Amino acid sequence: MLARLSIRDIVLIERLDIDFLKGLAVLTGETGAGKSILLDAFALALGGRGDASLVRHGAEQGQVTAVFDVPKKHPASAILRDNGLDDSGEMILRRVQLADGRTRAFLNDQAISVQTLKAVGATLVEIHGQHDERALVDTATHRQLLDAFASLEKDVAAIEGLWEARRTARAALDEHRAGMERAAREADYLRHASEELTKLNPQEGEETALAERRTVMMQGEKIAEDLREAQAAVGGPQSPVSSLAAAVRRLERRAATAPALIEPAVKAMDVAINALEEADQHLNAALVAADFDPLELERIEERLFALRGAARKYSTPVEGLAALAKRYASDIALIDAGADQLKALEKSVAAADKAYDATAQKLSAARNKAADKLNKAVNAELAPLKLERAKFSTQVESDPASPGPQGFDRVEFWVQTNPGTKPGPLMKVASGGELSRFLLALKVVLSDRGSAPTLVFDEIDTGVGGAVADAIGARLARLAEKVQVMAVTHAPQVAARADQHLLISKDALDKGKRVATRVATLANDHRREEIARMLAGAEITAEARAAAERLLRAATA
Repeated sequence: MLARLSIRDIVLIERLDIDFLKGLAVLTGETGAGKSILLDAFALALGGRGDASLVRHGAEQGQVTAVFDVPKKHPASAILRDNGLDDSGEMILRRVQLADGRTRAFLNDQAISVQTLKAVGATLVEIHGQHDERALVDTATHRQLLDAFASLEKDVAAIEGLWEARRTARAALDEHRAGMERAAREADYLRHASEELTKLNPQEGEETALAERRTVMMQGEKIAEDLREAQAAVGGPQSPVSSLAAAVRRLERRAATAPALIEPAVKAMDVAINALEEADQHLNAALVAADFDPLELERIEERLFALRGAARKYSTPVEGLAALAKRYASDIALIDAGADQLKALEKSVAAADKAYDATAQKLSAARNKAADKLNKAVNAELAPLKLERAKFSTQVESDPASPGPQGFDRVEFWVQTNPGTKPGPLMKVASGGELSRFLLALKVVLSDRGSAPTLVFDEIDTGVGGAVADAIGARLARLAEKVQVMAVTHAPQVAARADQHLLISKDALDKGKRVATRVATLANDHRREEIARMLAGAEITAEARAAAERLLRAATA
């Protein structure tokens, strides 16, 4: 429900804060006081069309903030989650209208698009007025209302699941059939290509590994000769190791006679001999590592040639040959085994169609049955609303050839305003005043089912009075027992039934140079005085006050 509405610098409103209560709130005031401005501002906060003319003269921007208390699992919460917005239970909708025509939208102080604001606002508030074509203009709304009236939401959710299963099954069948047709057209080519690639047996990463091995082998061939020459010099016939070893032995025999002269030289020569022997070991190991079979190099080059040739032939990188071979094999398997799979998929589609059709038929029957009940309930409300010669009907057109996620029914509310006239769609046949009363009757019957938690009725009592106005007030009060109702009214019979009475007035400021719209909450004597004004006009008489008192007592009886 709407808890608070704050308006800043919108047309004649400089600063306005209104706290709303549960039940029926009526807004009254003289013509031109600003009731329409108040509703326009409220609509702006709900995502309505912005307009630079809404900004108060002299201000750079206007702003409207609407605070709602939202129950758990309300549809608005799902919209917040889908858009990654915080959902704390309280929803604060804020719209800023700039003087240059631009607008900005916020939800819980997070910037959002106007479309998101409008989607959230539509789940929180419905505005119904004589000229407001947004009210129930979409026939999809009619189906939703009928489903809500008959408590068919679970049935609709079930058929939506069956529709998705049907769509998935058909998509799988179409994909398989298209694959079979494509494979059949290319069967000979596919078999030849698959056989060739299967024989080649390309492996992922094979080209890179072969190229690296080929590079190593070619480099090894070039340096092998240098390694052999070095090894011959260090450990071959020309190696100095034997000469050095002989010299060490001769010096060691003389060491006893002159150790100080000989021992340093012997140690150094031992180090040199060990280093040469270690170098000889390393060179031998390098020769072993560099050694390769020339036939292996030839095999590697032939393999690379074959892989790269196949890559050119099939217009794909070498790395893609393995995946291409798998795809061709899969296409051939599709040809060979596709017929059996096709039959299985066709059975799945048939089963999905059967399940959907059965549920859609059952849902359609339930809607037709509910339509009769809805018609009787709404028509019972029409006579007191001075629509005793009118007739309301719910048209359920079923077309199994045009199924959809919610079944194959198209639901539309029709009316016949007078006997002998041609019935037609509610939004086209009913006049402004009639439309408002038809919508009120429909909302009273539906109560809180399929309804936003806050309903706004803008002057639906225009052109009626007496018993009809009283009937409208009674129905608004009944409706307000289930949802929050706001009504802009000129009918004292409606105002008398309010749980909250707000008076809209226009005050002169700056010695009459400008005016501003004000809102006051009325109670007791002030409320009686306003209802008396609505009854009597400019001059409030004692009779008007007495009549107002009787209306107030009757409303609470």
